[in-house]
Amino acid sequence: MRVVRSGRVEVGSLLRALAGRGLNYDPVEVRGPAWTFDVHRHELGREAVGPPVEDGVWWRARALVAGYEFSPPGIVRAYYEPGSPLEGRDMLLQARLPGLRFLMGVRVTDVRDETGGGRTTWGWGYQTLEGHLERGRVDYSVVKDHATGRVEFVARSHSQLHPRAPWWMRWGWRLFGRRVQLRFYRRAGLRLRRLVHEPVAVAPAAVERVTGWGVCVPDPVR
Repeated sequence: MRVVRSGRVEVGSLLRALAGRGLNYDPVEVRGPAWTFDVHRHELGREAVGPPVEDGVWWRARALVAGYEFSPPGIVRAYYEPGSPLEGRDMLLQARLPGLRFLMGVRVTDVRDETGGGRTTWGWGYQTLEGHLERGRVDYSVVKDHATGRVEFVARSHSQLHPRAPWWMRWGWRLFGRRVQLRFYRRAGLRLRRLVHEPVAVAPAAVERVTGWGVCVPDPVR
């Protein structure tokens, strides 16, 4: 983790350094009550019953989720190498707090594309790398119920503050860490729903916006 209080840092070099890092936890450690488990569901809209409709709510949401456009840019932004495939992609997340920027690495370890049981699901998940202030995994998916036509954005996660985090970070986490987590998921659902229903905002979602540091998402212009 890198804490930035002012000015700029060389994001590109930090991003490239992630390739040599492993996960900062062992999945066998994940169990309550030391870990927090979350499931957040946000209805995005409805379309005709059956499989996803071409250029319908589900397909538009999938493009935005693939591009990480749902992330509230005032809370979290991400950088990654241009042209890198989604599965296996290293991402440098920039968590934004008043006066502070936390730079933390994650790796996309799973991409799902499934149809069965009356549903179509597409999504991806990342896990935290060495140096991240938290430990855990987050999975984002777009799900359509064929029987009702309902399309949902679902975020599932398990997480904990790193046990070796410094005292000041543990203190700060108790004060506002969980509130920021919940605010992120709430705003992500609202943002995605808004973008899905604004056609002009959907088309550029898959276009890589190279900043000189790598690709920056979500698009700050939106």
